[in-house]
Amino acid sequence: MAKRDYYAVLGLEKGASEEELKKAYRRLAVKFHPDKNPGDKVAEENFKELGEAYEVLNDPQKRAAYDQYGHAAFDRRASGSGRAGGFHDPFEVFREVFGGGSIFEDLFGGGQQDPSQSQRGGDLRYDMEISFEEASHGCEKEITVTKPERCEDCQGTGAEAGSRARNCPTCGGRGQVITSRGIFSIAQTCPQCQGAGRIIDKPCKTCRGNGRRERTSKIKLRIPAGVDSGSRLRSAGNGEAGWRGGPSGDLYVILHVKPHEIFQRDGDDLLCEVPVSFVQAALGTEIEVPTLDGKTAVEVPPGTQPGTMFRLKGKGVKNIQGYGHGDLHVRVSVEVPSQLSSAQRTKLEEFAALCNGKESPLSQSFFEKAKKLFK
Repeated sequence: MAKRDYYAVLGLEKGASEEELKKAYRRLAVKFHPDKNPGDKVAEENFKELGEAYEVLNDPQKRAAYDQYGHAAFDRRASGSGRAGGFHDPFEVFREVFGGGSIFEDLFGGGQQDPSQSQRGGDLRYDMEISFEEASHGCEKEITVTKPERCEDCQGTGAEAGSRARNCPTCGGRGQVITSRGIFSIAQTCPQCQGAGRIIDKPCKTCRGNGRRERTSKIKLRIPAGVDSGSRLRSAGNGEAGWRGGPSGDLYVILHVKPHEIFQRDGDDLLCEVPVSFVQAALGTEIEVPTLDGKTAVEVPPGTQPGTMFRLKGKGVKNIQGYGHGDLHVRVSVEVPSQLSSAQRTKLEEFAALCNGKESPLSQSFFEKAKKLFK
């Protein structure tokens, strides 16, 4: 059967760059690798064809010869070789492109970590709810966490005193056994050591040879001022204990801040809405406004309109990075009486008569703009 064009095998044009060549080979080699297609003869042939095409086109001299003469450039057998043109094993080409210990090898069990080595413990997550004030001012908390810790009786070895751990005779300490089936190699967890890579003559009675056991610990945390919902605190070394003397993982605490009854937060700034009466807004007054550090006085000038904002600099939340404090923005909400006594109504009618139908500047501006809509 006639050979396909090498460029067509890789799905490339003749002038493809070296980077495009490697990218195309990596994509197709993963797709047709025999270990991913066991028993598929078509995939196996495609994999071999890919290796041959890549080997030629990736070599500048071979590529130049192929571009000039095509497959005829490699029809003559290389001396001492039973393969046309001296082509390499397609698996060797694959290893050269992906490299030893690549992430693709891990898919086939080739990148398995040595189970006899020490390993770092896993990280843990803890969700904590705190008050608005605690988030703003900072605080200290103590939490209770149940997690695997190093066994104190065997010091994490998993063996009783005087006993020892030795390499598993079945897998030789690898934790896996390799079974060859033709051109395929299949890695499976060792049935004797269950992947640990070692056998303990006398397992520790406390942890049953695990080297770790579940324990409940109390951990103190310092929560800095200025945190907000979603803030993540790292407590180094307070995660799960490591394996075979490895370091412990970390504990990550995710904060959730309760909403406040008065304040709304926007970054480091705070918003507070304060009600004032119609009379106070009209005549002006001094009101007391709550802050995170107590109350403070704010001067409301005569004629203050609803929604007017007053800015109190530095009265917001402390910046968690140490860049000062945010501001407190006070918004005035003017209350209109919902019920009037007869005396109040009389006085307001007298006030309305004194206004003599004069419109306020805001009303004048609005109705000037709306005139064209009334026509």
